[in-house]
Amino acid sequence: MFLEIDFKSDLPIYEQIRRGIIIGLANGQINPGDKLPSVREMAENIGINLHTVNKAYKLLEADGVLTMDRRYGSLISEEKNAMKDFDADKISGELDYLLAICKLKGLKKEDFINHINKKWENKND
Repeated sequence: MFLEIDFKSDLPIYEQIRRGIIIGLANGQINPGDKLPSVREMAENIGINLHTVNKAYKLLEADGVLTMDRRYGSLISEEKNAMKDFDADKISGELDYLLAICKLKGLKKEDFINHINKKWENKND
């Protein structure tokens, strides 16, 4: 599977799952309509508690990325802009945090912008 979980990361596992699925969707590793493993299967594959996976799936459902149905399982939303209701304030908050880390590490603004541009180009191939 495309998900890589870092058990030593400060980022909670449910958030790593959530972000991994969003990144996979953005990169074309998973597509609208794809079925994800069940909560139980995903938990067993990763070796974590099923409540952790359930939390990630519920957040993805709230984001509009995932549709959960008892009969059909967990499906990636067919909507073209699945995250259309994504909160701009959340993006701003994430960016503020990222900028703070970069400043503390001494990264120059130009280097940050160049890195963002390279990432953007690589993700849009």
